[in-house]
Amino acid sequence: MKRMLVRFLVVAATLVVVSVAVVYIVLARSLPQLDGEITVRHLRAEVSIERDASGIPVITANNRFDLAYATGYAHGQDRFFQMDLTRRKASGELAEIFGEIALGIDKQSRLHRFRSRAKQVLMNLEPAEELVLQAYADGVNDGLTGLGVKPFEYYLLRTEPRPWQQADSLLVVYAMFLDLNDSTANRDVRRGLAHSALPEAAFNWLFPAGTEWDAPITGSARDAIQLPGPEEFILRGTNTASVSKDWLEQPIPGSNNWAVAGHLTKNGAAIVANDMHLDISATGIFYRARLRVTGDTAIDLNGVTLPGTPILVAGSNGQVAWANTNSYGDWTDAVVIKPGDAPGTYLTPDGQKSIVTHQEIILVKDQPPEILQVRETVWGPLLETNAAPEQLIAVSWIAHHIDAVNLGHLDLEAVSNVEAAMDVGNRIGMPPQNFVVGDAEGNIGWTIAGRIPRRVGASSQLPADWSEREGWDGWVPAEQYPRILNPESGRIWTANGRVVDGEALNIIGDGGYDLGARATQIRDGLFAIDEFSPEDMLAIQLDDAALFLNRWRELLLATLTSSAIAGDAGRTEYRQLVLDWIPRAAPESTGYRLVRAFRIEVRQQAIAMMMRPVLDKYGEDTRLRISNQFEGPLWSLVTQKPVHLLTDEYADWDDLLLQAIDTNIEYYAQNYTDGLEMRTWGELNTAAIRHPLSRAIPFLSRWIDMPADQLAGDSNVPRAQSSSFGASERFAVSPGDEANGYLHIPAGQSGHPLSDYYRLGHDDWVHGRATPFLPGEPMHTLTLKPAATQ
Repeated sequence: MKRMLVRFLVVAATLVVVSVAVVYIVLARSLPQLDGEITVRHLRAEVSIERDASGIPVITANNRFDLAYATGYAHGQDRFFQMDLTRRKASGELAEIFGEIALGIDKQSRLHRFRSRAKQVLMNLEPAEELVLQAYADGVNDGLTGLGVKPFEYYLLRTEPRPWQQADSLLVVYAMFLDLNDSTANRDVRRGLAHSALPEAAFNWLFPAGTEWDAPITGSARDAIQLPGPEEFILRGTNTASVSKDWLEQPIPGSNNWAVAGHLTKNGAAIVANDMHLDISATGIFYRARLRVTGDTAIDLNGVTLPGTPILVAGSNGQVAWANTNSYGDWTDAVVIKPGDAPGTYLTPDGQKSIVTHQEIILVKDQPPEILQVRETVWGPLLETNAAPEQLIAVSWIAHHIDAVNLGHLDLEAVSNVEAAMDVGNRIGMPPQNFVVGDAEGNIGWTIAGRIPRRVGASSQLPADWSEREGWDGWVPAEQYPRILNPESGRIWTANGRVVDGEALNIIGDGGYDLGARATQIRDGLFAIDEFSPEDMLAIQLDDAALFLNRWRELLLATLTSSAIAGDAGRTEYRQLVLDWIPRAAPESTGYRLVRAFRIEVRQQAIAMMMRPVLDKYGEDTRLRISNQFEGPLWSLVTQKPVHLLTDEYADWDDLLLQAIDTNIEYYAQNYTDGLEMRTWGELNTAAIRHPLSRAIPFLSRWIDMPADQLAGDSNVPRAQSSSFGASERFAVSPGDEANGYLHIPAGQSGHPLSDYYRLGHDDWVHGRATPFLPGEPMHTLTLKPAATQ
């Protein structure tokens, strides 16, 4: 019996080993060929793809169409699954491969009918743009079929990859619109609820246009708005029933970028720096590449590409460098629909019109298709009837307009100076960005890249009735775009906050600017240096000094007086750890985490009190949108301590502050078994950079996820970072001196876990080590040859 058991175990172990070996062999066949020659059908001339030790390609062609083809070939072999998810996210086709679990996401996307719009955009492109997209799609499909087997994810999902189409590249652009814009006018709708329930003075104070943290390039910070008096807004006599998790601060999709002029640099050329902050997964967002065309129309592009598109998103062409941050202008409006005389009609300035219904068929894996009715007006699709109590809302969003998307980035490839680059930027069809540029002659500039709607009257940040007068009237002409060129300081910076003032701000509008703390710290870091090199840029990008939280630390220490901590061991320890803090968002800092938790708890309680009238009117389940500028009124509350703005749970503001500390002490005691001194920032801010399938197959997570590193940085410091959100790339470069720039990304070049390039570079990103902007010496060379014509 014992011998039989041993034989059984040996056979079972052998089967496991053989099975693993077979799986490994099959999966290894989906790795791309890196060396040799391949004959392909869609090339005009020979192309080379050289890869360095990190897998970064140098793609060289003798015309732009072949360059697009080879870029698609590399993307298709290294990142096809990422590209597939991106196009499906925009088109609302995730349920086709994931099943019912993705149906809710698909319904949200289908509201915008982006696949239909992409087809219309494709018909509207310039002929050269359309040919570039076709060459790119051909390259993606040839690269995909050139793999020995399909990417491993499709085996796990039991499905087949669908060929790439020209319109899919436009869907990738639409996916960025979804990530970077308010696609459902949620901000306007939620602000509208607060506006209707709060006294005017209270609303204006709680939703200010800015704070003392603002750091615009032109204009100045906003003064604090005076607290509403008890005759205007009083909360005494009410109670706070609940605190909503929706009120937690969330990192907003955004970025940092800046430029310094040549008279401040060692080589006389401008330096441009960029770190775009987005949700991060194990396959990364961007793909490093050097793209070269030889011959009479030579180009040499270095930087980051977006898989799914044939363009360089940010980087340098050797004469001009460019960088992006999300602009947070007012690109979406909530339009109040006024019913017409007949059912299914509504009022417009051109008379009554009928609501048009589109039927969207959503394929669901292993289930019957789902039919979604999308109702549209001339301004945009209607939200669900329960989206805004008491009103029917249509979403007017620039992404719904066919000419909001194009391949204008192609025109950046050969620009030779800052002004030419800004001219191109103003015509690009993309989610509008703060477009910062610098050139080899030392010039720097800022403008908006992307289409800007021309508004009729002032920008509205509340639901608006357009039945008698349109809110938009076409697009702002490129010559009227706001610009900043060569400011006297020689410094330009943006960080998702307000950049300008006056008429320029009126043109852009306010779509929910970020608090200016990050921008302030960047600006001050730039003005602390007189002569710059790229290394100085990296130091600012990695700045995690807790300047924003410092005043909250002082408030906490002032709250924990000797009488407040007397006989209370928990408060005594909390105070001592804060007193001994490391004043940075550093992984090893316990004091930083405790101060941060104190501010968050106070903020939560303050919001719950201030929003009490709104919840009383609309119900406890009402979802609200708190201003990104709430730090202004919050600081007024905790420093001026107005009793009339307290609910009855608290005797005074000192009582609220102490309760916030006690709540945190209790939370840590209940959720951890070791001491409070072990509650470091890194314990909370631990990387969760996962493959999209990781949660579904946790037994493979160690193989397909990035390491669970403890990360420096936070939301209100230049080094913006949370567990799965942060710098999707970091670079600084002087155009013409790319060899002395740096660039790194949070994951490797390849999307294949068996590739040597899957994680390569991640550790440099975590620790902020500068890796060269240019690819290194070629380690592999693949030559693509055109098939012989008959």
